Amino acid sequence: MPAFALLAAASSVRIASLNLCADEYALLLARPGELVSVSRLSHDPLESPLASRARKIPANRGELEEVIARRPAVLLTMGGFGRSTADLARKMRIRTIDLPSPTDVAGVERNLRTIANVIGEPRRAEPLLQRITELRRTAPRAAREALFLSGGGVSIGGWSPAAEWMGLAGYRQPKSYSEKVSLEQLLAHPPALLLRSDYRSGQMSSGQAWFDHPIVRGLKERTHLVDGRRWTCAGPLMIDEVERLRKLPH
Repeated sequence: MPAFALLAAASSVRIASLNLCADEYALLLARPGELVSVSRLSHDPLESPLASRARKIPANRGELEEVIARRPAVLLTMGGFGRSTADLARKMRIRTIDLPSPTDVAGVERNLRTIANVIGEPRRAEPLLQRITELRRTAPRAAREALFLSGGGVSIGGWSPAAEWMGLAGYRQPKSYSEKVSLEQLLAHPPALLLRSDYRSGQMSSGQAWFDHPIVRGLKERTHLVDGRRWTCAGPLMIDEVERLRKLPH
């Protein structure tokens, strides 16, 4: 029997996560044998900073049928279960937990507590919660204006967990920009600083080609690269990102 199967059999809780953003919480809080499956995206190092950890756990494509053999007691996702998945899980007496997509950092904290409680050890979340508390306590009083930008000109809303994480790092999203930034806007109102996502930067795509435009390249001297994988879910993996951003030269 494979090692992961032996551990799973001995564990008091068995969680199967079907979604990349839900995976983050489970991978950070679960111990060997408690997490019996994660989404296939978490196995991809271009999608998740936790890929090396995730690859020790069988992957799934987001379907209950793929994880039944792992005998999960809990089915975890974020963004909702399909009706057939929820019905089947109920018939099999598998507990389903749909984590709310956080609208702020407090929502991230609630999700951490939820997973720790599901595991049966509420204190398991404390180290991460304490780090968030410390980030709030030591947040810079004056935030520097910076525009977050990912492929194709996609940015973030003025009030979102990503924007709040930015604030904890000492930056604030300019109010003059929307969640979709045009080249014309960059030319007319160049940001003081650009936080550019490096998400899949080595791949050829229309989104990445957008960064090659002379208007964007002209902002190179005021650009900081950020780990776009962490911004995808804007969840607990942003703790490390905020700490790193604080160390960047202003």
